[in-house]
Amino acid sequence: MKLDSNNHSVFLLHYHLVMCIKYRRKVIDNSISNRLKEIFVDIAPNYGVELLEWNHDIDHVHLLFKAKPNTEISKLLNAYKSASSRRIKNEFPSIRKYLWKEYFWSKSYCLVTTGGAPLEVVKQYIENQGKKWLYAKGL
Repeated sequence: MKLDSNNHSVFLLHYHLVMCIKYRRKVIDNSISNRLKEIFVDIAPNYGVELLEWNHDIDHVHLLFKAKPNTEISKLLNAYKSASSRRIKNEFPSIRKYLWKEYFWSKSYCLVTTGGAPLEVVKQYIENQGKKWLYAKGL
């Protein structure tokens, strides 16, 4: 296991984040997911975060990211949610008909550390998101 370090500490901080669309609206397709990922990658370095894995289902996204001990996760999430919401609604105006008011993301989210789970197990879980829906639809 390779540990990260800075001037005063050695650490290994991996997080699994799940964020849902407000009212679980089914609006995420591949193009929207790709743009959401680009926005996260743009914002992440400002908060000492590195994206390791990304995937989506039609109403939520999964992220696996690495952070530093001084990363302010709540500020990262607020910045990401506001920037991505604004940009997605501007770049994909047809999405507005599925949303109420100005909301894109749900206020709530799920954030867990990966604990002792091997990263490959978490990555495989994220990679398989959305496949049950595609299978059920016969795609």
